[in-house]
Order: sequence, then C-alpha cells, then structure tokens
Amino acid sequence: MQFIKTLFWVILAVILVVFAVNNWTLASVQIWGDVRIDTKLPVLVIGAFLLGFVPLWLLHRTTKWRLNRRIKSLEAAAQPAPQAETKPDVAPASLDLEKEQIGRPAPEPVSTTPLSTTPAVTPVTDDKATGE
Repeated sequence: MQFIKTLFWVILAVILVVFAVNNWTLASVQIWGDVRIDTKLPVLVIGAFLLGFVPLWLLHRTTKWRLNRRIKSLEAAAQPAPQAETKPDVAPASLDLEKEQIGRPAPEPVSTTPLSTTPAVTPVTDDKATGE
C-alpha cells in the first residue's frame, strides 16, 4: 500500500513539473474591486490545489487520530479482567485414613441438583380459553 501511495505522489509531482515548465507564463488574477495579482500560472494552480487539499487532509488526519484513540480505549475496556483462582466446590477427600475408615465406603458428595423433575409451580390455566 505504501508503494502505491509513493507512486501516486511521484506521478503527481512529475505531471506538476511538466505543467509548470510548459506554462511558465504570467497570469493576472483579479481578487476584488481594483486589486489584481500578477503571478506565474503554475504558482496559481499549485496554490489553488493546496487551498483545497490541505484543509481536507487536516480534517482527515484529525478524524483518523480521534477514531484510533476511541478504538484503543474500547479495546482496552473489552479486555477481560484477570480472574482469581477458584476453589473447587467439594473439598478433596483426606488421604490420611484411620483404621476404622479403611473398610467403609467414602461418603457421597452433596448434589445441588433437585431430586424431583416436577416443577415447583403448576401452570395456571385460563378457564375462558378452554370454554369452561
């Protein structure tokens, strides 16, 4: 992409130099009323180009700078926060077994899931909808 930009500016500069060499004549410009400016034609054309180009280029650069700052702040806000180490819900069983614990099975871990599959609340039926 940088090569294309450089190529564009080099071609534009060559065209501008060729234009300036071929049209190095005096041009008279009436500003307002009796005010006249006598200048060379290439200076007039380059000045008109810069008068239109520079303000829009500055607007582009400031907008790009502002949007880049906004993107960086949003990316920083979207980064996940470092998570603390979570401890398991069930404590690991102790490996130090006493003589009376060796023959017994280990206790079952407590489950947090409900034992029944029936809902706790029964659905309400509308008598008007059923026609009763």
